Amino acid sequence: MGALFEPFLYIIGLLLNIYFKIVVVEVVLYWLIHFKILDVTNKYAKKTMEILENVTHPVYDKIRSKLPPVAGIDFSPFVLLLILLFLERLVYRLSDIIL
Repeated sequence: MGALFEPFLYIIGLLLNIYFKIVVVEVVLYWLIHFKILDVTNKYAKKTMEILENVTHPVYDKIRSKLPPVAGIDFSPFVLLLILLFLERLVYRLSDIIL
């Protein structure tokens, strides 16, 4: 029975890991743009940020509805990274238990 769930848990863990990396890349690009290391007028950087924002901002909005920015600092990416880490570890632990 446990072997039946193994592929599903693996895929869920993989998707969580990919989404974690997407959030990290978006945060890094945001800071590179913020400190003017990367130019916003660069069409590749702009398109990349648009794609990443389309993927992450719906989740950020849900987190912001529960935890608004404090002193102008948005903690939603940090909270999302913690949630993703927790879920990823939980999935891997479940796969160890089931098998």
